Amino acid sequence: MAFTNEQLERYSRHIILKEIGVKGQKKLLNAKILIIGAGGLGSPAALYLAAAGAGTIGIVDADKVDLSNLQRQIIHATNDLGKFKADSAKESMENINPDVKVVAHHEFVNSKNILELIRDYDFILDCTDNFPAKFLINDACVISKKPFSHAGIIRFQGQLMTIIPGESPCYRCVFKEMPPKDAIPTCRQAGIIGAVPGVIGSLQALEAIKFITGAGKLLTGSLLTFDALEMDFHKVKLPKRNHNCAICGDNPTITELFDYEQPACDL
Repeated sequence: MAFTNEQLERYSRHIILKEIGVKGQKKLLNAKILIIGAGGLGSPAALYLAAAGAGTIGIVDADKVDLSNLQRQIIHATNDLGKFKADSAKESMENINPDVKVVAHHEFVNSKNILELIRDYDFILDCTDNFPAKFLINDACVISKKPFSHAGIIRFQGQLMTIIPGESPCYRCVFKEMPPKDAIPTCRQAGIIGAVPGVIGSLQALEAIKFITGAGKLLTGSLLTFDALEMDFHKVKLPKRNHNCAICGDNPTITELFDYEQPACDL
């Protein structure tokens, strides 16, 4: 494919990077990336991926925009109140970059639809706000061999890791089982400073861009944590893939997807 003059100008700051260049930008324009969750994490991730020229971006969310979202979910605005988040996000992304095809999925992921949702995408971003969704996304991506970025936030803290099924430890290798109900407060209960999902969601977009273009080193085999109060990033080296893992181990005991029940955090 040949770039138009407008594309050469739009992506010029990418193209001059030796790690990206024309070849990397073409890869981005041909990429298909799915963002699950159009909230605090999904907002910056979606905006930066659209600006970067990721060719097809799917966004999955069945919620509607409400006033309490606007403190951190920067892809939505006051005049979007009452709209489906997926539609509001689509509109914002297309306003940033008409090159990008945005596919809005007005549904929450569950064990019945997730394999179909992720099937056609190259990379998945877990921008969800609850443990059941995170375990489900992990299991579906491992089964489907889909690389994905996990992130979680609460109060002034955030964490991030990238999983390449079959190569790196998966989410269950690190967090073996879902915590008991009510063991960990939700963001609605504990609070979240708005800029933290901005930091972590942007890093998720960066991991997706690096995966698509092949630039740099991914957060595979490592967990990056962020403490905003101390302004401290800490990279924790993880153990190798657990051969006894219930989903990605040598003899997996989880062979089909199922749904947990637990309240959402409302990121």
